[in-house]
Amino acid sequence: MGLSECPSPPFLAPPPPPLDLSLGAGLRLRSSRELLRALLVLGACAVPALVRRAGTFVAGPSRSGALAAAARLRGEGLGPALALPCESPGGRGRGGEAWFEANHEAALECVGLAAATGPGAMMQLKVTAMMDAELCATIQQRMQEPGTKVTPELIMAAMGGQIAPSLPFLTLQQNQHFGVSLRRLDSVAQAAAAQGVTLMVDAEQSHLQGALRLLTLALIGRHNRGAEPRVWSTVQAYVRGAEQVLSMEASWARRYGARYGVKLVRGAYLEEERLRAHKLGVPDPLHPTLEATHLSYGACLELALALVVQDQARLMVATHNEASVMQAVQRMEALRIPRRAGGVCFGQLYGMCDHVTLALGGAGFAAFKSVPVGPEEAALPYLARRAQEHRQGALRRTALERRLLARELRRRLLRWPWAKGAGPRNGAK
Repeated sequence: MGLSECPSPPFLAPPPPPLDLSLGAGLRLRSSRELLRALLVLGACAVPALVRRAGTFVAGPSRSGALAAAARLRGEGLGPALALPCESPGGRGRGGEAWFEANHEAALECVGLAAATGPGAMMQLKVTAMMDAELCATIQQRMQEPGTKVTPELIMAAMGGQIAPSLPFLTLQQNQHFGVSLRRLDSVAQAAAAQGVTLMVDAEQSHLQGALRLLTLALIGRHNRGAEPRVWSTVQAYVRGAEQVLSMEASWARRYGARYGVKLVRGAYLEEERLRAHKLGVPDPLHPTLEATHLSYGACLELALALVVQDQARLMVATHNEASVMQAVQRMEALRIPRRAGGVCFGQLYGMCDHVTLALGGAGFAAFKSVPVGPEEAALPYLARRAQEHRQGALRRTALERRLLARELRRRLLRWPWAKGAGPRNGAK
């Protein structure tokens, strides 16, 4: 048998391309209009007055455009993670029970929309879109009192109809809303599991997180019994004790035979958290410095990756911070975690940090864009908080991104004939 007839041994296969976030080659997939918009947004993020009016220059796609956006992301080697950004401001939402019911219908529609985008679909949901934030705060406060016992197992039984969905410290009206809210949350999780959609439950303000974690773990216990977790938790690294929370959640899921998935973020309520702590005279729940938050994120990342290696977790590294992305990539290589099918994925916001997401997808990593869907009045506060993250420092390293965007725009301009003195041609782009 000649050499040409010999099969190539596996060790001669070309290695996967290295990840380089400084080149910005993936930006060539973006239109000039998108590049210009991103450049303007990044510049505006440095201006506080514009950040507070983020909706005037940033908007998530409507439901009608979500499928088109998802198809385009798929074509770029990325995945869509549809985000329903509705959340309760307290006081039974903006329109009483009808507001929560409308969000419930929108969430079910979003599940179907996510499923239609293709395999491996993801979706993000806030608990307070289904349940009043003030009720969540009440539950968390009472959970901290001696003698009060509210467990994920109790919530699971209430969701499954084994016991009445009521808590002894709530009023009749509160318990009625609590029971209806549990059914809403459970039905969305059930629909996601049935349609193969990963439902990532967002973390919100810290004074709600004990109650939100209780509900999320109950959903995990009920719907993560298959080969892959369908309901994922979210851990915020800027909150003190984030490592302990991640470890506790993973241990609880393992103890109850449920699969565990987690989205690791820094956090998006920094100004609100600081203001609330100061106003109430309570200890600040967040790490005191940006450096401490970075250390927390890195420690949580190491813990989560160790769980992935043991097949005890799935992880989304949700960050725009390039150092954190590179830490995750390097540790994945050291731990021999496969790039695309190893239980780790990356996530960035649609329209931001494209050079990172496109580089990850181009290098063979599983990378997603969070795509807000729904009415503008719901999407704008969500997007404004992400813009504030840029200004506050969690995403301070935007100079490179702006430079890459400007360089790609300049490259295109110099390719136009009129830029070379020849005059524009018909159809030049």
